[in-house]
Amino acid sequence: MIPAVLPTYNRAPLNFVKGEGCWMIEADGRRFLDLGAGIAVNVLGHANPKLVAALTDQAETLWHVSNLYQIPQQEALAAKLVDASFADTVFFTNSGTESCELAVKMARKYWYEKGETEKTQIIAFEGAFHGRSSAGIAAAGSEKMTKGFGPLLPGFTQLPWGDVDALSAAIDETTAAVILEPVQGEGGIRPMDDADLRAIRTLCDEAGILLILDEVQCGVGRTGKLFAHEWAGITPDIMMVAKGIGGGFPLGAVLATENAASGMTAGTHGSTYGGNPLACAVGNAVMDEVATPEFLEDVNRRAGLLRQKLEGLVAANPDVFEGVRGAGLMLGLKCKVNCMDVVNAGYESLVVTVPAADNVVRLLPPLNISDDEITEAVARIDAAAQSLTAKA
Repeated sequence: MIPAVLPTYNRAPLNFVKGEGCWMIEADGRRFLDLGAGIAVNVLGHANPKLVAALTDQAETLWHVSNLYQIPQQEALAAKLVDASFADTVFFTNSGTESCELAVKMARKYWYEKGETEKTQIIAFEGAFHGRSSAGIAAAGSEKMTKGFGPLLPGFTQLPWGDVDALSAAIDETTAAVILEPVQGEGGIRPMDDADLRAIRTLCDEAGILLILDEVQCGVGRTGKLFAHEWAGITPDIMMVAKGIGGGFPLGAVLATENAASGMTAGTHGSTYGGNPLACAVGNAVMDEVATPEFLEDVNRRAGLLRQKLEGLVAANPDVFEGVRGAGLMLGLKCKVNCMDVVNAGYESLVVTVPAADNVVRLLPPLNISDDEITEAVARIDAAAQSLTAKA
């Protein structure tokens, strides 16, 4: 008999009933150090008092009205995102997947309104993850994402990751936009080289096409800047945001320049729940905390400490780990053993990590993890690695 919940997930045999900061408590009372943060979502940890207060205060007044009316919380959050970024305008969604759908629509509508209807092709990169909608899987293009779901949404091309020369050769009169993650998450914590990101921006400018950045996983302070592309000193035309912006409450957004968004007029897109008062109240509280120089400085300091300790971990466990990769508090351990063996051994050592492609274990802790928690987390990963060595 099929389970009541559609069996599309391979779930770990864990039942967490409570969260406190960087800790999750299992139903049997065990306390796990959380280095997954709900896949880079809980940027301020579990049950953060400021987020709880924001949500509770809003819940006692107004939950949902739809976008038929003005929503002050939405307007306030949009203003904060515009002030803190390249963008002129923001559309709120409920997820990164929804943000991808709008980003693709926006790019194609831009050229349609200019009368250049042949410009529909979007160039993406291998290893990408842009959600599981029709546009998201078509952009990613991998067999794992697309098999059995044809016919796929047309108009996407995938190039080798970071291959600027291939991109230059692929751009033609049908190209509408380039889409990429500054740091691939699901693809195995693969940062785009800053020089390559600048070169891609230049290619887009020279061809007059749009650059879409997917910062669903790497944005909102995760790399030590509010948005990862800031390290390269460039800006996109359109950007997808989600995960961390809601701190655990479902919230996403598409940020864009006035020019890139010019085709999206009244009636061209919509959302029943997107930008609802509850979500935006939490999003405002997240921005008030994360989008400050002091907080981002602390993220960079913590990231340096974590990376230093992980380098030592790799050196001490050469049969298990190959190296450390990533940026900020978006780090990956490239494994020599099966990465799921490391994740599962971590559960036994009471530490939560997340698997990724390329045999990588992702470490995506809350951005406010303490120094002592970093030390304890690496000790628990070390214990997991040693248990695998002992079994070999």
